[in-house]
Amino acid sequence: MTATYHMVGIKGSGMSALAQLLQDMGHLVQGEDGDTYYFTQAPLEQRGIPFYLFGEAPLVSGMKVIVSNAYGADHPAVARCREAGLEVQWYHHFLGEFMSRFVSIAVTGSHGKTTTTGMLSHVLSGVVPTSCLIGDGTGRGTPDARFFVFESCEYKRHFLAYRPELAVITNIDFDHPDYYADLDDVRSAFEEMADRVGRKLIVCGDDPQVRMLKTDKELIHYGFQESNQLQAVNVRVENGGTVFDVYAYGKLLGHFTLPSFGRHNVLNALAVIGVAVEQGLDLDKIRERLATFPGVKRRFSEQEWRSNILIDDYAHHPSEIRATLEAVRSKYPERKVVGVFQPHTFSRLEKLLEDFAVSLDEADDVYLCDIFGSAREQRGTVSIEHLRDRIPHSQLISENSVSDLLGYEDSVLVFMGAGDIGKYQTKLLELGRGESAENTLQQPL
Repeated sequence: MTATYHMVGIKGSGMSALAQLLQDMGHLVQGEDGDTYYFTQAPLEQRGIPFYLFGEAPLVSGMKVIVSNAYGADHPAVARCREAGLEVQWYHHFLGEFMSRFVSIAVTGSHGKTTTTGMLSHVLSGVVPTSCLIGDGTGRGTPDARFFVFESCEYKRHFLAYRPELAVITNIDFDHPDYYADLDDVRSAFEEMADRVGRKLIVCGDDPQVRMLKTDKELIHYGFQESNQLQAVNVRVENGGTVFDVYAYGKLLGHFTLPSFGRHNVLNALAVIGVAVEQGLDLDKIRERLATFPGVKRRFSEQEWRSNILIDDYAHHPSEIRATLEAVRSKYPERKVVGVFQPHTFSRLEKLLEDFAVSLDEADDVYLCDIFGSAREQRGTVSIEHLRDRIPHSQLISENSVSDLLGYEDSVLVFMGAGDIGKYQTKLLELGRGESAENTLQQPL
């Protein structure tokens, strides 16, 4: 039965993906959001899904309203919908009800959720009909889907609204310090989540916090260590990618190839293989699909620029920065690595300040952008200067001083952050084009 959905905060990554999925399933979808451009609106525009500025969207009787988890009940758009007599649900509650019609597979963890969700949906969709919601703003609704793969966020324990058949836990780390008290609090949330899973969990056994989980549910551990039921060995970089062998319960499953770099991506692939093994899927098809995974948006997205490589990555936590820079070193061992980082939320920077300094110190040069204030947090007691003072080879950069990056040659410039870090890369490309045009004009005839 066709329904009409109105989505408050439709540019959010999960909301944009859900809008696409619902449209694929034949529903009518519209939304509202702010006027700031965000990459997740591109697929909405491509699909012709209308969205309006807050307060300007037409509201019609019978619409079902879905609200982004970024907004509270006091948001003016939410109040307007309620005044119009419309049914209002928050994103995580809607999703919890929606998934009951599928074999649902939740992908959660402090880091790596989006890439693992994208990899799992790419692989499964080549074997059986699969619908998905990915945190990079990608959504797909497939007719007669058997599987529903979705990214499950731990923020404010939102993932407790879900009761998936299977779940993947990539890792457990201290994040979202505006909500969680400490690492024990985070782990307790994951334990609550595990108890809501219908059957089994495929979890990273190399992660010490994952190993500490207390749950009655069956766990399949994956990783590099011999103690895991699913183990990757003989990992090496070959032919523009990463190759490795996989053992399950001591028996060789075979040789696998990824067109990406970094040990964290091997762990992501192990999670996917674990789901396939648990579901009894054809491993030859799984192997073929893993070898063609194109990646997800804003995760190690590369382009060439003059003699340099520019990388755009969502890394906004010290652990993610370390993983991204390790992948850069693995793929480009001979090049200088330049980190351009924009902190996301004041509370995260304040609580993890020293860890940020240590992780960014892995780059040869570091440029720091001002802190991005999220919808839930606009100010704090920490400043970007506090981070600069802890990294000897760092300096501040703004949109007006991006030209400082024009002097690099044969380097890798890694733009990292969960806010609007993309505007710095865009500005650099514009400056580069202008510089090239100026040089051309100055050449003698």
